[in-house]
Amino acid sequence: MSEANERLNTPISTSELERRWSLVRRAMAERNIDALVMQNNNDFMGGYVKYFTDLPATNGYGMAVVFPRDEGMTVVGQGPFGMDRLLPPEGDGVRRGVKRMLTVPSYSAAPYTRYYDAELAEKALERYSGATIGLVGTASLPHAFVEHLKRGRLSNANFVEASDLVDEIKAVKSAEEIDLLRRTARMQDKCMEAAFAAVAPGKKDIEVAAIAEQVGHSYGSEQGLFMAASGPVGTAAVMANRHFQGRVLRDGDQFTLLVESNGPGGYYTELGRTCVLGKASQEMKDEFAFVLAARKFTLGLTRPGAKCKDIWEAFNDFMRKNKRPEEKRLYCHGQGYDMVERPLVRFDETMPIGKDMVFSCHPTYVTERTYSWACDDFLIGATGVVERLHQFPETIVEL
Repeated sequence: MSEANERLNTPISTSELERRWSLVRRAMAERNIDALVMQNNNDFMGGYVKYFTDLPATNGYGMAVVFPRDEGMTVVGQGPFGMDRLLPPEGDGVRRGVKRMLTVPSYSAAPYTRYYDAELAEKALERYSGATIGLVGTASLPHAFVEHLKRGRLSNANFVEASDLVDEIKAVKSAEEIDLLRRTARMQDKCMEAAFAAVAPGKKDIEVAAIAEQVGHSYGSEQGLFMAASGPVGTAAVMANRHFQGRVLRDGDQFTLLVESNGPGGYYTELGRTCVLGKASQEMKDEFAFVLAARKFTLGLTRPGAKCKDIWEAFNDFMRKNKRPEEKRLYCHGQGYDMVERPLVRFDETMPIGKDMVFSCHPTYVTERTYSWACDDFLIGATGVVERLHQFPETIVEL
């Protein structure tokens, strides 16, 4: 198989891709699944396509992958009408493991094109009439896409939910993946350092957040969210996206930043901290110390074999006993190609914790006078957490 093209930004090794394909095909054989189908349209939570092809789905443009158990993949993506290209057996240096490339100019903003991608996927699946086809990432597969496959020439196929099959493999990271996640975390350390160094009266929140993004690009980041907020000490400065980052910093303000970006290889970690243009209040310091204690409590339970529901319930019991707000959203979850990746530490997650998973943990709560939190990523080993991937100080930074 040909090596990755030099234009690719930190490509995954071909041997790593082959490892994934082999594991997935073995699981497909155990479940008697003949082919998998998936589609993503972004690289924030579009990790299935990236996992199989090392190519991100971006900008709302759908990219579908047909992954047979016994031959190369077919990719359906953005491009001219009628392109149907067979790739050389060794690949073309960009689409490794891909046998066939089909394109069509379809757009979610033009609803009359809603079946175009599915028609091409159906073409790639034509020999699987009557077979068992696994649907991967059904929370993001468009209704029109699945509807067309099920009612058309494949109506006699057996369609099954196959997301768990892939998730159970994808959640456990190889040595190569862990190295790239470490590099992403170290990149985010530099992003945070540069952003906090730029904090100054007269600057808008969005200007400071933009510094973090620019630094990330220089270390291989392609995409990310940069949530930020400022406000006087003694208020709850709850971070928000760029539409809400127009406030101008003043002397004595606090500034909160979440760097939630991908790094080399397209892997996500996330780092969140608060700084103060002056001195933090004692209340801010006390609540931050409690956040670290709450996080330590969670991480002490996050070990291979643990059930996410049990961790969630124990954490909320810990919060109630300490007279702090219960968690009602998501405060601890896996990361990788998806910004939020399974398993989710929550009452409704069925996947247990496993060795070589990477988790973001960020207990967060709001009071009238504080917004208290800390966000870092952690590697799970054979007995529990073995490493904090970020190295940024676990403190409120006083500038």
